[in-house]
Amino acid sequence: MARILAVASGKGGVGKSTIAVSLALALHAKGHRVAILDADVYGPNVPLLLGIRRRASVDAEQAMVPLASIALARERHEPVVRHGLSDFSLAFLVGEDQDILPGNAPLAGLLIWQLLFDTVWEEQDYLILDLPPGTGEPQATLVSQVMLDGVVLVATPQSTALLDTLRSYHMFRNADVQIIGQIENMSFFLYPHCGESIDMANGEGFADTPVAAVPLLGRLPFDLAVGRATNSGRPIVLTDEGAATSRVFDQIADSVDAFFTVE
Repeated sequence: MARILAVASGKGGVGKSTIAVSLALALHAKGHRVAILDADVYGPNVPLLLGIRRRASVDAEQAMVPLASIALARERHEPVVRHGLSDFSLAFLVGEDQDILPGNAPLAGLLIWQLLFDTVWEEQDYLILDLPPGTGEPQATLVSQVMLDGVVLVATPQSTALLDTLRSYHMFRNADVQIIGQIENMSFFLYPHCGESIDMANGEGFADTPVAAVPLLGRLPFDLAVGRATNSGRPIVLTDEGAATSRVFDQIADSVDAFFTVE
């Protein structure tokens, strides 16, 4: 039975999807069978990060596909395997030139719930959920209808991201979902030539908040090589195992493994 592990953030633009994919690949590198569900209704980008091309648009006239039409067409789905990961995404249900019109929020929760249970995942050790940012849907449906085994929170050091992460923390705590730890992305800038670093934090972080008690799984650098690797469809954990970012993900995967081993 796969452990269902959510990767969440309080706001967009913090690198959550890149982290979800990289964590999945790091766990796979340790011999685990890993699947990833792109549950970001508002920006399903996991296929792009894995180098998976979407099908051509069926109807070129329909630039926006209503979420309701996707949810009503319920069927079994086969994941796409890339770099050893089994992936399914909302992006697979529309053409490459089409976008999804979200519609009402509860419908978004219903659709992700359907994809979670209608996809033929086979036997997996971990099922990673890349959630959209925020605390709305589909999070509300998933925490009430699905037994999540844990969640990893992603934030950046900026004060606005910290406040939004605090909201995510309270949502998962109130739903009795175990918070495995937090990852601080773009935590420092690493000069590529000399290896010197500059801290990007602009305050005390989560000091004096409940999040301060959540284990810090890792601090990731602001690394231009990550963006280049991501754009190629081969994340840096695949292209450069010795990179500072790759080493951090290796440690994070060990921490996730240890969490469930102790449990």
